[in-house]
Amino acid sequence: MAEKSNNKKRSRLSFKKKSKQTLHKDDVTVVDTQVAKKAVVGTAVGNAMEWFDFGIYSYLAATIGQVFFPELSGPVQLIYSFATFAVAFLVRPIGGMFFGMLGDRLGRKKVLAMTLTLMALSTLSIGLIPSYASIGATATILLLVARLVQGFSTGGEYAGAMTFIAESTPDKRRGVLSSGLEMGTLIGYIAGSGIVTLLTFILGSDTMVDWGWRIPFFIAAPIGFVGFWLRNRLEETPAFEAMEESRDDNEHVSMKDILVYHRKPLLIGLIVVFFYNVVNYMVLSYMPSHLSAVLGYGETKGLLLILIVMVLMVPIVLMMGYFGDRIGAKRIIQGGLIGLILLSIPAFLLIGSGNTLLVFFGVMLLAIFSSSFQGTMPSLLPSLFFTEVRYGALAITYNISASVFGGTTPLLVSWLINAMSNRMVPAYYLIFASLIGIMVVTYLVKDTSGKPLRGSMPAVAEKEDIEEVIEEPEEALWWEEEKHEIDQRIEESDDDNNNNS
Repeated sequence: MAEKSNNKKRSRLSFKKKSKQTLHKDDVTVVDTQVAKKAVVGTAVGNAMEWFDFGIYSYLAATIGQVFFPELSGPVQLIYSFATFAVAFLVRPIGGMFFGMLGDRLGRKKVLAMTLTLMALSTLSIGLIPSYASIGATATILLLVARLVQGFSTGGEYAGAMTFIAESTPDKRRGVLSSGLEMGTLIGYIAGSGIVTLLTFILGSDTMVDWGWRIPFFIAAPIGFVGFWLRNRLEETPAFEAMEESRDDNEHVSMKDILVYHRKPLLIGLIVVFFYNVVNYMVLSYMPSHLSAVLGYGETKGLLLILIVMVLMVPIVLMMGYFGDRIGAKRIIQGGLIGLILLSIPAFLLIGSGNTLLVFFGVMLLAIFSSSFQGTMPSLLPSLFFTEVRYGALAITYNISASVFGGTTPLLVSWLINAMSNRMVPAYYLIFASLIGIMVVTYLVKDTSGKPLRGSMPAVAEKEDIEEVIEEPEEALWWEEEKHEIDQRIEESDDDNNNNS
């Protein structure tokens, strides 16, 4: 019985073995470009929904502070508001583990539909919560509960979206098509910030505090249900379907298997997501409040400036994904990290100058470096893991790192500026994160741009490309040696367990 169990375990963790020197035409997946684009749109809409939620909360942080924490002073009120923002990130790892493992078992499509529905309902509920003036501390508690539900659903959203797009696109176009996911991020943020800016301009600050802040949360719900409809029409990814055909029924990788046999990519992913999220949340989430609450910049003026920057980021993100396919995502990321190390301080000096044009150039400088990550990370991060653990492992590593470092960035920076009375703290934090990032990316990350994902057969856009792929099987099956090492470790562990028993 023990031997039978071990054989099943090996089957669960292994793909059908291909000879290192053999690759047949049937092994190559031809991806319909229209289907791939449909997958990008359907997934990006869901991601836009997620970031619309975070965008409206970030841009309404000062207003939400007045509604739910009226007894506190201005700077402390902002800290509490961002603390409520950050609390959702505490449950993201739990949501990531739950939905990630579910996605590796049931499929990417079904789980992504679940997460989007839950996210839409929790966002709508925030707009329905009475103010602190109406029901006292109960209002704050209800806000926290809604944010926790948002965080739980988000835990399975972004990792699943990255996995879905990466597995649905041709290898040589994975970068530019995956960057469409971050277009969803920016469009969601642009829509959220644009609506808040417009409402603030039309209604005024007093009316926004009274009832105007609720409107963006009501708008979020129908966006979520449109995304749900689009996702339900998607096809399951070719990589997941191929994996399903090759494994036994009811045989799945456990959480323990991921932590034991995929430890190295998990650690690499944690650090990569660390600097990615610090930069991303610094530019998109924290900057509006930095301009208004720290620098005394006009609230509407600051929101409009960030809105313009985000609009300009959309084509830059696509361009970064395009060049990532040609010169390698790793090189693009290294360039962004070096740029932040050298230019973060000058950028924040420009931002602190008070001159509108110089402030714009300072924020735009940071936005360009952020775009270098946004255009490449959605294709690079899924490539760290094998197909049968990709959703679960990516959800774990992404959400733990995002929770500890990403969502807490606005809170941490706000607190440090208040404690140290130093407006340059954000620049120092960006440099610190980038120094760690450049070492990890340079020495530990393998660039797989244009190559198949770990554990997957090659995917091409045209039948004419098949011959080119099968002529270089070692290039196409570059991951086999790495998979063989994992299988060896599993067998050694099985032998040790048998000997101990």
